Amino acid sequence: MLDQLYRQLVVDHSKNRRNHRKIEGEQIKQLHYKNPTCGDVMTLFLKLTEAKQIEDISFIGEGCSISMASASMMTELLKGRSLKEAANLRQAMEGLIRNGEISEEVDLGDALALEGVHKLRARHNCALMAWQALDRAVGDEPEYENSN
Repeated sequence: MLDQLYRQLVVDHSKNRRNHRKIEGEQIKQLHYKNPTCGDVMTLFLKLTEAKQIEDISFIGEGCSISMASASMMTELLKGRSLKEAANLRQAMEGLIRNGEISEEVDLGDALALEGVHKLRARHNCALMAWQALDRAVGDEPEYENSN
């Protein structure tokens, strides 16, 4: 029953992508990213406040349902968060996908629906593509304690 609910959540995020748009203006971090294993592509847009909070985050791109759902979930999860919180969420997501670990300290929200991807090693990069783009976009920020 829970598997079915999770599947529906992934399909919903894939078909009705949240924050699937460009952010334009000054001070926008923009990063184009291509999944090296399958060819999915996305461009991540970030607007940070002076205090290094994620004021707005969005993406455009095309890919499989897992990568697009994960990007949609990530943007919802990170909006309004500090870069430190984003780094903690990134680390928890990595543990979920690569090791099947569910963090008790970090609430991944809808992204928990991607837990089953852990068993599909070939799809790990699909689920982590948006998060890897985030690493590249803000990894040089001292407030973002990159887990890699």
